[in-house]
Amino acid sequence: MIAAPCFGRPVLLRWRKRTGTCHEPDCARRTFTEQDAHVAAPRALLSTRACWWAIGQMRRENAAVQGLARQLGTTWRTVWSAIKPLLEAMAADPTRFEGVTDLGVDEHIWHHVSTKSPEDGGRGPKELTGMVDLTRNERGKVTARLLDLVPGRSGQVYRDWLDERGQGFRAGVAVATLDPFHGYKNAIDDQLEDAVAVLDAFHVVKLGAQAVDDVRRRVQQETRGHRGRKGDPLYGICTILRTGRENLTDRQRDRLERAIHADERHDEVDIAWQCAQQLRSAYQADNPAEGRRIAERVLASLPSCPIPEIKRLGTTLKRWGAAFLAYFDTGRANNGGTEAVNGLIELQRRIARGFRNRENYRLRMLLIGGGPTHPEHLPPPQV
Repeated sequence: MIAAPCFGRPVLLRWRKRTGTCHEPDCARRTFTEQDAHVAAPRALLSTRACWWAIGQMRRENAAVQGLARQLGTTWRTVWSAIKPLLEAMAADPTRFEGVTDLGVDEHIWHHVSTKSPEDGGRGPKELTGMVDLTRNERGKVTARLLDLVPGRSGQVYRDWLDERGQGFRAGVAVATLDPFHGYKNAIDDQLEDAVAVLDAFHVVKLGAQAVDDVRRRVQQETRGHRGRKGDPLYGICTILRTGRENLTDRQRDRLERAIHADERHDEVDIAWQCAQQLRSAYQADNPAEGRRIAERVLASLPSCPIPEIKRLGTTLKRWGAAFLAYFDTGRANNGGTEAVNGLIELQRRIARGFRNRENYRLRMLLIGGGPTHPEHLPPPQV
C-alpha cells in the first residue's frame, strides 16, 4: 500500500491484516478481514493519509495529479481513483450550501474544442456557469467560495440551479451580483424575489472604457480614413484613454492634450473620455452616498448625449438602473470574488494542461475554489 511520501521519497506501507473465521453455520460471510478506515479504505492502493495529503497538495499548492503520482511512485489513474470518491463525498455534502447571503454568478470557457455531446465523443458545451459564495465574515471581509459549476450559459441554467437548491437556500440570499447579462438577471428576478441584484462595478467601468474606444475608432476613420497607425494622434493615446485620470503622469497629460487639440473633431473623444471618467468616479467616491449622487447624475445626463456611443452607454445603464445603483446601497457588493475564483480556475486548468472529463473538471475546481468541506462521516484528514 502506498503511503504519503517522506523526505521526498515514495513510501510503501506493508499492512499485515488479520483474518477471522466464523464457525456459526448461519453466518453468511464466514470470514472477516481486518479493516480500519483511518488507515485505508477496503482494497485501496493508497492509504487514507496519502489520499488526504494529495488533496491538500492540490488545494493549497496547486499540484497536478501527475506530479503527485510521481511523488507517490505510482500512476495518474491510481491517484485519481483513490481521491475521487473523497472529492465526490465532499461535493455531495449539503451543508456547504448553508449560510449563503451574498451570491455571485459568472460564466467561463472550460474547453475550446467541439461542442458535441459526450455520447458522440465530444466534451459537451464550452461554457459553464459558476456560482460563488460572496458572504462577508464578521469583519466584513469576503472569502469567495465556489459553490458549483453547471454546463451551459443561460438564464435557464441559473434558474434551474437555484430551483434545485430549495426554498431555504433561496430565502437566505439577500444580495445577488452579476455582470450585465439579462439571462442571469431574469433568473434572479424569478427565483430570488427578495434578493437585491447588483451590477458588477468592473463590468460597468469596462462598458465606459469600451464606449470611449468606439468613439476613438470612429473619429479616427472620419479624420484619417483608415485604422490607427503609428504617428496618428488618436492612435498614440489609445492606452492613455483607458487610464484613470488620477493615474496620469504629466507627460501623459501633455500627450492627451496635444492629441485632442490636433483636430477640432477630436473633441468628441475628449467628451467621451470625460463621461467615462465621471462614471468611474462614482465607484471611487469616499462614501456610498456621494457615489450614488454621481451615479444618478450619470444616469440623467448620458442618455441624452449627442455622441451616439455615449448615448448607447447611457441607455444601457438606464436599463440596468436599479442594479447599477444597488452597488451603493449594499455595502459596495460586487462580483470581484467571483472573478478571483475564475482566476484560480484558469490557473488550475493551465497546470493540468486541459481537461477531457467535465465531472473531473468540476470536482477539481470545487476543491481549488474552496467549495467542498470535509463531511463528518469521513475520517479526519491527516495532512
